[in-house]
Amino acid sequence: MRVLGIEGTAWCASAALYDAETDSVLIESDPYEPDSGGIHPREAAEHMSEAIPEVVDRVLTAAEAEHGSNAVDAVAFSRGPGLGPCLRIVGTAARSLAGTLDVPLVGVNHMVAHLEIGRHQSGFDNPVCLNASGANAHLLGYHDGRYRVLGETMDAGVGNAIDKFTRHVGWSHPGGPKVEAAAAEFAAGAGGSTAEGGGAAGDGEGDGRAAGADLLDLPYVVKGMDFSFSGISSAANDAADDGVPVEEICFSLQKHVFAMLTEVSERALSLTGADELVLGGGVAQNDRLREMLATMCEARGADFHAPEPRFLRDNAGMIAVLGAKMAAAGDSIAISESAVDPNFRPDQVPVTWRDGESVARGGAGSGSGGASRDPDADRRGAEATVTVAGSGGDRRVIKRRVPKSYRHPELDRTLRRDRTVAEARLTSEARRAGVPTPLVSDVDLATATLTLQYVGEHDLATALDERATEAVGRHLARLHGAGIVHGDPTTRNVRVSPDRIEAEAGKGDGDPAPETYLIDFGLGYHTGHVEDHAMDLHVFEGSIRATATDPDPLIAAFEAGYGAVGDGEVLERLRDVADRGRYR
Repeated sequence: MRVLGIEGTAWCASAALYDAETDSVLIESDPYEPDSGGIHPREAAEHMSEAIPEVVDRVLTAAEAEHGSNAVDAVAFSRGPGLGPCLRIVGTAARSLAGTLDVPLVGVNHMVAHLEIGRHQSGFDNPVCLNASGANAHLLGYHDGRYRVLGETMDAGVGNAIDKFTRHVGWSHPGGPKVEAAAAEFAAGAGGSTAEGGGAAGDGEGDGRAAGADLLDLPYVVKGMDFSFSGISSAANDAADDGVPVEEICFSLQKHVFAMLTEVSERALSLTGADELVLGGGVAQNDRLREMLATMCEARGADFHAPEPRFLRDNAGMIAVLGAKMAAAGDSIAISESAVDPNFRPDQVPVTWRDGESVARGGAGSGSGGASRDPDADRRGAEATVTVAGSGGDRRVIKRRVPKSYRHPELDRTLRRDRTVAEARLTSEARRAGVPTPLVSDVDLATATLTLQYVGEHDLATALDERATEAVGRHLARLHGAGIVHGDPTTRNVRVSPDRIEAEAGKGDGDPAPETYLIDFGLGYHTGHVEDHAMDLHVFEGSIRATATDPDPLIAAFEAGYGAVGDGEVLERLRDVADRGRYR
């Protein structure tokens, strides 16, 4: 099968021919380059209308020269997400070609194509995918016939966040490569090499960071596996206005943004138990981001793959490759039903071209006691190693936040210290507010280590139950009533003893089962704001949707538990928060 792919979601007009028999891809592209600032939708559409016929003609001419008049078996196009005017031009061209050539038409989700090209090239069976593009950033994993969003930006895409800063300082689009170059220049000027990478935290580092490349204090916002970039863009702009050298800002901006993306990727691996990670999207061309992800995966014993650069930037090659898989599965679309969708989310796409087990495989969890076949086995979560000491009723959990060599040492020390302090303090405060949590018996800030009571038999992730999720809803309601946000209430951060749930639930005034505990308050903080409380609920529900076979009853029970004790306004705001993800 040979498939002609056409891409034009925003700035790059591209056409490609994929030959499935030889697994070869011919790509012709003509990117739009604005004279100043970012992408101007009208100018981008004008460029697309001129460039699409040219790149398609070049690909078709080459295809027919090699394969004859029947060179194309299907036409695939980027149906969304993207800029509406650009998508409509691409859609019109694809429909015309499919009709003229009398071949099937395939509508491809641009973000799923970023994922699938990495899975195709790597040979991985069931990876977690980090898509880091201009307009978006999210984590995806296959589950129950679709790619589920494990986590995503709640405001700006990662590329747009970086471009917001570069526009502010007068640099032209795209800003990402300029930030990468300026960051490397700053690192070299601080006494290291021109390569801004490598080195374990605290070992002196090869890029001169320990020799004087101080880190600016910028916002670092991670909420479970969701994250936010708007604050860091504004802070970078303010630093420039205050006269901080632009190279120094670029250095710190990269360190924070890419550390956030690497951290949430590790959290997704921990939640699902997956041991494969693929990277996609235009920002994935950044050498430092790839190095940080590779370092994290190596430390976890996970496999990592980033496609070659021509498949990372917007391109028709990935559209053609996924289009061939879809066409082979009979997943084509009638011309009358092929309208483009600027808000086409990846989790809306029925995955017809593959099957297999869910990305949620169980295994090591996070927090003070992850899921394991041996509940007393040592285990490593997303940010900590957990050891169970003692026996019987004297068991205790020793949790140490390990240094992350992918992070700048200064940032790493700050995060490990602050999260250890927050976990110790908020775990105790939550318990005083009536929320079952482990007792904290010792805190060692020098090693970022906590000693806690051993609670529950295993994580909720290994035994999802409606009574248990209802109990979690009540716990979070009481927590929020005390002005506390958990920050990371996933199914890995709830410990349960399932045999006690049925016996204990519903006793007294309707309190939840006492054998259902909240753990791992490291991302928690004090707030009475309804928005932050709703975000807590969103994180928990996201972890259920990403891993449960039938999530709706579990989520309904969770919300019923919250509504029985908590503020109804939080549940109302939850709908707004859930709709805030990009392209929803």
